[in-house]
Amino acid sequence: MSDQSYVPPKVWVNDANGANKWASINSPESGARFEKELPTGEHALQLYSLATPNGQKVTILLEELLALGIKEAEYDAYLVNIGESDQFSSGFVGVNPNSKIPALLDKSGDKEQNVFESASILVHLAEKFGHFLPKAGSARTQTFNWLFWAQGSAPFLGGGFGHFYAYADEKQEYPINRFAMEVKRQLDVLDKQLAQNTYVAGDDYSIADMAIWPWYGNLVLGRLYEASEFLQVEDYTHVLRWAKLLESRQGVQRGRVVNCAWGEEWEQVAERHSAQDIDKVLSLKDA
Repeated sequence: MSDQSYVPPKVWVNDANGANKWASINSPESGARFEKELPTGEHALQLYSLATPNGQKVTILLEELLALGIKEAEYDAYLVNIGESDQFSSGFVGVNPNSKIPALLDKSGDKEQNVFESASILVHLAEKFGHFLPKAGSARTQTFNWLFWAQGSAPFLGGGFGHFYAYADEKQEYPINRFAMEVKRQLDVLDKQLAQNTYVAGDDYSIADMAIWPWYGNLVLGRLYEASEFLQVEDYTHVLRWAKLLESRQGVQRGRVVNCAWGEEWEQVAERHSAQDIDKVLSLKDA
């Protein structure tokens, strides 16, 4: 049915049981759909995730912390296959009642702490280890400004533009145009900010960059939705400069492949329990 002929009923009824895989996964009810415990490794930090842009944020931060020599940031990362509904297991819902990746269990204290929502995990880890988040003043405020800009903006890119441009059963002009315009506006906002700053929040690399790069950096580098030409990403020269700058970082290169189950062989680290798990996969890139 085309969008021109659709008339909303008086009462909405869930009709997501069609052929579209991503639509049929979702439900208006929250909570666990089946019983299954989560696996647990030896480290204090247990991450349950997938290498989508939201998942990459956290693994990039963890790998950046490890690159600084912070051994306490060692972590186990287990893949949550959202296409197979892993996020609706009783174990995962126990960590994140919202059934979205990423989710973290921090077992370093007297009591286990569950942390969910990617921005919350970034803040938790940055404050825990004392890096990538200024402790006070204008720099801290700017970092939070752009961290929460990402949280409010990226759903228009992912769930909005990405869904209708790449995943919907049929191409519909109105939603694609609506969300393409918004994504280009966001890129323009980011481009103007980066014209005046090396990193998003100023002169220093921060969790704001880590939150924004997996969405907008991957987009302009041609890794999201095959939409580079459509969105004319080359126009955003400052975003491209910044995206390449971050891509050159070891922490970004390592973090973006954790919990990845697609792409080239050297990009796939389904589970991560030590640095060697990433080392041996990345070694295939130049082999």
